[in-house]
Amino acid sequence: MRAGASYTDSVEVNHQIVVRRGHWTIQPRPTGLPPTDVMLTVRFLAMSAVIEIDGLRKTFRTLRGGARVALDGFDMTVEAGQVHGFLGPNGSGKTTTLRALLGLVHADAGRMAVLGRQAPAELPAVAGRVGAIVESPQFFGNFTGRRTLRLLATAGGVPHERVEEVLDQVGLRDRGDERVKGYSLGMKQRLAVASALLKQPELLILDEPANGLDPAGIREMRDLMRDLAAANVTVLVSSHILAEIQLICDHVTIISRGRRVLSGPVSEVLSGFDKGEYRVRVAEHERAAEVIRGAGLPVTVHDDHFVVGDLADPAWVSETLGGQGMWIRELTPLTPDLESVFLQLTGTEPEPGTHKQVDDAVRPGAEHDLSVTVVEGEAK
Repeated sequence: MRAGASYTDSVEVNHQIVVRRGHWTIQPRPTGLPPTDVMLTVRFLAMSAVIEIDGLRKTFRTLRGGARVALDGFDMTVEAGQVHGFLGPNGSGKTTTLRALLGLVHADAGRMAVLGRQAPAELPAVAGRVGAIVESPQFFGNFTGRRTLRLLATAGGVPHERVEEVLDQVGLRDRGDERVKGYSLGMKQRLAVASALLKQPELLILDEPANGLDPAGIREMRDLMRDLAAANVTVLVSSHILAEIQLICDHVTIISRGRRVLSGPVSEVLSGFDKGEYRVRVAEHERAAEVIRGAGLPVTVHDDHFVVGDLADPAWVSETLGGQGMWIRELTPLTPDLESVFLQLTGTEPEPGTHKQVDDAVRPGAEHDLSVTVVEGEAK
């Protein structure tokens, strides 16, 4: 069934509709419910893929005649309406992926599609519906910001009224008549985002949009992306500011050394790494740790506290230690964040006494690719 279509039929209530990655099936429901004939109308609103990348490969030749593999069978899917984070260590292939997707570099193998059209061959058919900034865009330094955008609007057939709208949207309304060469790095980045927004795109691709922005600018960028998502714009954003990605994005894909490591909803990705750990502070923390360890739970002792894992009911710790005359001062859940998950999956977590090199990142095999999909609200 195509997206947006309606389907009406008589079925029994002892069947359920299961939607999985845009495809629906009618399957038996759990036993125990009496069947009843009803008229069932299904309005199929499953998301369609805005970006599809399958088996993407790209190798660059080095100055010494060698070869450097940038992409090694990379896969990624971005569904309509998502704010999708694209993460990876330096040199992992993020920018190469975006450049290949936009036809700026030729891929050696693989399949790509943007808004249902094959890329890069059919990109001209959807170019007017895509806005993008990749790496650090360059502008003519002697042009003003306003003139720069007006030239781009003219080239793209966009009314000049739109220039004033995007200047205001990115906070450059009062600085639009200044020459670009006098802009700070953050202001140039705002101008780049404004240029990507000119066409009111359905798909916005942003490579390090917070580069050079001050804290207020980062928050404004966060709010901008949320507003765009609320307006049904699909956003693919690459960034190294993982705390921002966790706040902004609903889905994430992580790449390491040219291969996908993980993809899925941010909430499900984080919950998958939750170890049920709690930080416990108590006066005699070493003795308290031995009590908890004696009950069979894993415990890690630190200078002034200990961490207990696999804890289903935190109240149990209070009751157990209270029974031994030890009263808890702190019992805090240690929930994973996107940064810790990223460092663990890519093998880039700093180690004392060592200097991590770019190529020290994990090179995942197929068995390490973790995809999280949601079926009827549950991660599978």
